[in-house]
Amino acid sequence: MAIDFPPSLTDTIVALSTPPGVGAIAVVRLSGPDAIRLTDEVFAGKRLRDQPGHTLHYGTIRDDGRILDEVVVSLFRGPYSYTREDVVEISTHGSDYIVRELLALLLRRGARLAEAGEFTKRAFLHGAFDLAQAEAVADLIAADSALSHQVALRQMRGGFSQELKDLRARLVKFAALLELELDFGEEDVEFADRTGLTQLLQEVQTLVQRLLRSFELGNVIKNGVTTVIAGRPNAGKSTLLNALLNEERAIVSDIAGTTRDLIEDEVSLDGIRFRFVDTAGLRDTTDVVESIGVERTLKRVQQAAIVVYLFDITTTSPAQLEAEIEALPLPTGTTVLAVGNKLDAASEAQPAAFRARPGTVLIAASQGTGLAELREALLAQVRGAGLDRTGQSTIVTNVRHARSLEQAAQHLAAVLAGLGAGTGTELLAADLRHALAALGQITGEISNDDLLTSIFTEFCIGK
Repeated sequence: MAIDFPPSLTDTIVALSTPPGVGAIAVVRLSGPDAIRLTDEVFAGKRLRDQPGHTLHYGTIRDDGRILDEVVVSLFRGPYSYTREDVVEISTHGSDYIVRELLALLLRRGARLAEAGEFTKRAFLHGAFDLAQAEAVADLIAADSALSHQVALRQMRGGFSQELKDLRARLVKFAALLELELDFGEEDVEFADRTGLTQLLQEVQTLVQRLLRSFELGNVIKNGVTTVIAGRPNAGKSTLLNALLNEERAIVSDIAGTTRDLIEDEVSLDGIRFRFVDTAGLRDTTDVVESIGVERTLKRVQQAAIVVYLFDITTTSPAQLEAEIEALPLPTGTTVLAVGNKLDAASEAQPAAFRARPGTVLIAASQGTGLAELREALLAQVRGAGLDRTGQSTIVTNVRHARSLEQAAQHLAAVLAGLGAGTGTELLAADLRHALAALGQITGEISNDDLLTSIFTEFCIGK
């Protein structure tokens, strides 16, 4: 894709690339045609313009003879750098004062403060990677679980992009033949084999639908699984939360209605981040504060991906359990996992009444009994969505990508319908062009300034 670089992208930019605040080291990064020259003007050490790329240099930063700090300068010459431009990274001591003074000094020398995501935007515009890979950089930085890291890394290394390019390449050949038919419209000739095109579209549509189905799982991996622990008072919800987190996070008491507000915390199970929410016990109450807690519980249930409905097996019958679950305001797609607690206090007959119920786990939260089975049951809900533990399957995690895939699927369906109905070449070609454009928007083969601005402003300044 030929790129016409606006003047702002030929400036030399500078920004702090490490988190702001006091630390051992801070890294100030420059990128652009004058990155090396500007650094040379303030760096006392080897003359950087005479040094090869991928080298480190020790020296001092000076401002009109005043030594600001002792630093190490990393030199990267384009195109062998992150942005494909000349890049200099100055490692200073992590003082806010030093960083402010250094940035001000470089700005006075002619650098411009980088915009959010501008280093990665330049890398994209210079062809270092495509748009989907660029977005994966932000996902990789934000990854806070083994799986979210794995998925982001695979996307950043081009796994998703390659799959999309293969899809587009298969469609482009037929699209070109349809366009050729339009050029010879008056001669009533067909260059594109309709049977072959139908078969290809069905295969591509199957792949697109698989990617769309993976988005639900990808959203879970990226954002975590909201898991609400609900149930009647004194079922042991706070005890269960503490046991899952392995810490005393919630107050535990025999007094009914102790928990009156939501208590949330996260834990990683086999690389998947679960956000557990302890809630107020569900019951009718005249206590104003407890009523507010119950109302909040019901609202949180409506936002949950999984509801762990905890019940006391010593006081609950199977019929009561079914009625209580039936009364929950569950949205479509929310899974309910029935968990019977206080196994240690139950008679032999009481747990037997629930063992035959599908999807029921029996535990003693205070003793830690059955927690391994509960964790496996929670993981099974996610793995049931098609989780590939090898990391080789492409998983869509980005809302923008999912929307583009939906658009592509709609236009591919229109082409298939048109082929079945004998629709003219002009309409078939138009729908196929729209499908190709939707796929191209994901990788940036087809993009516009508004789209790029929207994407890269989500990045941090120094990236």
